[in-house]
Amino acid sequence: MTEAGPGDLPRGRGRNPVGGHVPVAGGLAKVGLGYARELGAETVQVFVANPRGWATPVGNPEQDELFRAGCAEEGLSAWVHAPYLINFGSHTEATVEKSVDSLRHSLRRARAIGARGVVVHTGSATGGRPRAEALAQVRERMLPLLDELTHPDDPDLLLESTAGQGFSLCSRTWDFGPYFEALDRHPKLGVCLDTCHVFAAGHDLAGPHGAAQTLDQLVETVGEGRLKLIHANDSKDVVGAHKDRHANIGAGHIGQEGFRALLRHPATAGVPLVIETPGGTPGHKADVELLKKLR
Repeated sequence: MTEAGPGDLPRGRGRNPVGGHVPVAGGLAKVGLGYARELGAETVQVFVANPRGWATPVGNPEQDELFRAGCAEEGLSAWVHAPYLINFGSHTEATVEKSVDSLRHSLRRARAIGARGVVVHTGSATGGRPRAEALAQVRERMLPLLDELTHPDDPDLLLESTAGQGFSLCSRTWDFGPYFEALDRHPKLGVCLDTCHVFAAGHDLAGPHGAAQTLDQLVETVGEGRLKLIHANDSKDVVGAHKDRHANIGAGHIGQEGFRALLRHPATAGVPLVIETPGGTPGHKADVELLKKLR
């Protein structure tokens, strides 16, 4: 285990801060940070809008400041997950326009609360359109949003691949290559690796060298330093099932050894882990504690 850096970080925390996605209904700071303390979280992820809608709420400046101050005081890194409906590969113009507005909103709200990155799903090519055409649209509509990130406090934009359902634009590690190229490998572009998603897409993290091979391929595709965040979720289904069904850490088909191997790889050094697992508070606390032990 690596010693933590200077300051008040607990032993091991510098290697991989561990935390979870926290609820914020009732107050970003009041509810979100309270839940984080209950979990023993060292990093947090939040929604800043309804994840299954297009609304772009302005937020509460008082809660924003309390959240920023609370994260700074407790040494927590914060992350925002953009709404699920976003799809820059859609053949429907209304969906694309709403995707632009929604992602811009998440990026601006992330800066307001001091978040380090915004996670967005990479989407799919709908309406039977060719993959190249969908990626050209990704470039046209998403690249301007990246170019807007010029302030020192602006977050990174983190691409999260899918489990490979339907006409996904990015599910295997090498799929990040064309996506990054479409966005000119923008310096504010990064990756959020969801362990359940990549496992479901066909990367066997449970195999003897599966985690190492997967991470080697990712680094070869996008370059060093682009992996900014890991969604640590076990999988209820077998490798390659193309089903996005999360399980608690060690209770699924990836297993504890898969996560242990992931945490040993150089590419994950310093990368926070956020759980999105079932089981409510007891399950979340157990998952955070287990990942801390595995690191």
